[in-house]
Amino acid sequence: MSAPPAVRGRARTPSTPRHASRPGLAGYGFVAPYVVLLIAFGVVPTAYAVYFAFTNADGRFAGLSNFADAAADFRFVPAVGHVALYLVFWLVALVVLVVVLALLLHQMTSGMTGRTLRLLYYIPGALAGAASVMVWLFLLDPAVSPVGFLLRAAGWDTFGQVIAPGHLAMLLAVIAFWTGAGGWIVVMYGALNNIPPDLLEAARIDGAGAWQTARYVQLPLLRKWIVYMVILAFAAGTQLFVEPELLSQASNGVAGRDFSLNQLTYDFAFQNNNVNTAAAVSVELLVVGLVVAGLFVARSGFFDAD
Repeated sequence: MSAPPAVRGRARTPSTPRHASRPGLAGYGFVAPYVVLLIAFGVVPTAYAVYFAFTNADGRFAGLSNFADAAADFRFVPAVGHVALYLVFWLVALVVLVVVLALLLHQMTSGMTGRTLRLLYYIPGALAGAASVMVWLFLLDPAVSPVGFLLRAAGWDTFGQVIAPGHLAMLLAVIAFWTGAGGWIVVMYGALNNIPPDLLEAARIDGAGAWQTARYVQLPLLRKWIVYMVILAFAAGTQLFVEPELLSQASNGVAGRDFSLNQLTYDFAFQNNNVNTAAAVSVELLVVGLVVAGLFVARSGFFDAD
């Protein structure tokens, strides 16, 4: 029996649901609010800072004069040294201790102990930077601190002695680690859980112990996560401001108002009324962050397929 004329010579195709005609529309809807906020609070302020960095107070092009003025300030080079030393302490502690603690946590069973530790690790990260500094102001005062006996044993009898400028880089790194490391431990723990169990089982069958498994199996698979953590931590570390500023206010200037580069930009803009030089320092921090991120991404093969 021949097919009806209306359908003879035409292939039958399954009907396509109307809602599936534009599968990417929902994705664009989710991304759109982020793009709007990124432009409003990221791209536009950055462009505004670049404009100020290369112009003078009258709005005329100033070349690199604002950058030269910032570098010539007697506080600039010490602030660079302070931030660099802080970054060394902060990044080394972050990479070593976060990875080690995440590996130890992964070795534990998924019972109450593991869940409790994950919660305890994450709690400090739930505090805002200012709130965490207030906690540490209490801890670092030998007169009221619950660990005051340890501070006095180290020869520090007053709050001013504890937060002397020579101690600040280490103290701020400890505060940063206490505040931010817990969230990264949870991230690394999740990354470790994504490693196929077959790989770990094969390592155990081959006679690898916990150390060998971590070194030859888990750490190589964590490499991109570690690079991602270092990039974000470096960018955040160069923006150091809240912690030293609050310590300076609490100590009536003992800690110094120009310890970090961001404190220096704040002083340029709001104490010296020199927004252009402040913008120049901000642009320098942006360029350094982008260059370091680019180097890490290029040398680590961050976007290479595994």
